Amino acid sequence: MKIYDAPSLATTAVGGQDRPATTLVHDSRDARVVIFRLDPGQAVSVHTSPSTVLLTIVSGTGTVTGAEGERSVKAGDIVAYAEHEPHGMTAAGEQLVIVAVIAPRPVPRSPEGR
Repeated sequence: MKIYDAPSLATTAVGGQDRPATTLVHDSRDARVVIFRLDPGQAVSVHTSPSTVLLTIVSGTGTVTGAEGERSVKAGDIVAYAEHEPHGMTAAGEQLVIVAVIAPRPVPRSPEGR
């Protein structure tokens, strides 16, 4: 068993000036867990995944985008996206920390992009 401290891991996440900070927390054949730390106004662009994506809002507020449009989220909310459902997230006026569980784990693309 492993126990992860999401708020502490969020503080060590690495990002760029224009992109949210992320850290890969857990990566197995069955699932991947990633922490996102978004500063106010930062966003993860809408994209899709062949896997189910579950987001748990650890702290902060923001909006998430899905097939049904945008919804406000706050600490304690859990958001579930179906396979291939478009999804993205944006921090509101404060830092937003999200734990994302992606299952099954996405298969890495080959160097040829297949």
